Amino acid sequence: MSLRKNGYHHHHHHSARAFSDRRWLLPFLASLLVSVTLIFITFSGVFYSSYGGEQLSIDFISFARSEDSNEYFVESGLKESSGKYPVEQMEPPRIAYLISGTKGDSQRMRRTLQAVYHPRNQYILHLDLEAPPRERIELATSIKSDPTFLEVDNVRVMAQSNLVTYRGPTMIACTLQAVAILLKESADWDWFINLSASDYPLVTQDDLLHVFSNLSRSLNFIEHNKILGWKLNQRAKPIIVDPGLYLSKKSDISWTTQRRSLPTAFKLFTGSAWVMATRSFLEYCIWGWDNLPRTVLMYYTNFVSSPEGYLHTVICNSEEFHNTVISHDLHYIAWDNPPRQHPLSLTMKDFNNMVKSGAPFARKFARNDPVLDKIDKELLGRSEGRFAPGAWCIGNSSDGADPCSLRGNVSVFRPGPSAERLQGLVQKLLSEDARNKSCASQ
Repeated sequence: MSLRKNGYHHHHHHSARAFSDRRWLLPFLASLLVSVTLIFITFSGVFYSSYGGEQLSIDFISFARSEDSNEYFVESGLKESSGKYPVEQMEPPRIAYLISGTKGDSQRMRRTLQAVYHPRNQYILHLDLEAPPRERIELATSIKSDPTFLEVDNVRVMAQSNLVTYRGPTMIACTLQAVAILLKESADWDWFINLSASDYPLVTQDDLLHVFSNLSRSLNFIEHNKILGWKLNQRAKPIIVDPGLYLSKKSDISWTTQRRSLPTAFKLFTGSAWVMATRSFLEYCIWGWDNLPRTVLMYYTNFVSSPEGYLHTVICNSEEFHNTVISHDLHYIAWDNPPRQHPLSLTMKDFNNMVKSGAPFARKFARNDPVLDKIDKELLGRSEGRFAPGAWCIGNSSDGADPCSLRGNVSVFRPGPSAERLQGLVQKLLSEDARNKSCASQ
């Protein structure tokens, strides 16, 4: 007991002596003063700069300056890795095609596929749910049994068929689904082109790839204009419902009695539903790291003729992509005057105008119209049931064999007169006057 008592007394005496010794007070107070000063400077540095005061010599982060804070948020990292391409690329481009059709279109789709086929490209076919199961199976079987498609493995048929109503959002949903599949299945494509069974090419793929080899991979060909006048009342304000979203039988869109005000968070644009869009822009539409593509998609779910506005509105409201748009859909299309809902069907009398336009595609064509045979013979050099030939076709055709049954170097092209006409159109579209009409200037 005495030992514990003595020990306690000794410890208490030592502590009391330490607190009675005032030599530690000066360094303690100095340290406290420095700490308080640093804390004060830190808070002053964070808030003072946002009110326009003089900058302190110590470099503190000011969260009031957005350009300095971008690196702290995940969206900036996604933006940097969005698949941008340099302007100059030695490797020729690759194009991803969506060819879509409905009941009775399987043969037309296959003909269009043969006319635009090239081993460098990627292709996805969608025959909608209105077509009977037998027709969809026959299309898939014909693709799988083709020796070229089987060996190159660049043609896919969408197994999940969707109902597609042109004036409703189901067409957008189908297009985005096809893009998502193409992004998942192949990294090797630069542009995406959507075609229907009533479209047909006016140039060979050698012509197209040759011309686009010299273009920036950042250019998007999307015809667009601001929605003005009667379209604001007849398209933007009504609210519609697309039965294709929830029914198994196709029917026209349903109209509600309610109307809505125009959006203020983004501007509305409209134009052609047929586009040639870059991989980087479509990655942005799928991933939507700043949420604009999803916000606009939800808005266009109840919009009249949404395929003619969704991509246009997204790209023209995107800070990253609005300077990349060329207002042209790369199609030759004939319209009534004044234009109606659908374009005129092209026939022999339109052939010369189609050629002069320099456009790589035209629409719309009636099934098996004779003008398609004329395009095959005079513009594509294609025989019935065969691919449009290019430099990649190195087989012997002397015995009536298909020269494309034997493939050569797919990076070599043999452009013809159509390439010169297409080059002229592209140069015109890239002129300063034409670029001033882009959504960046509207």
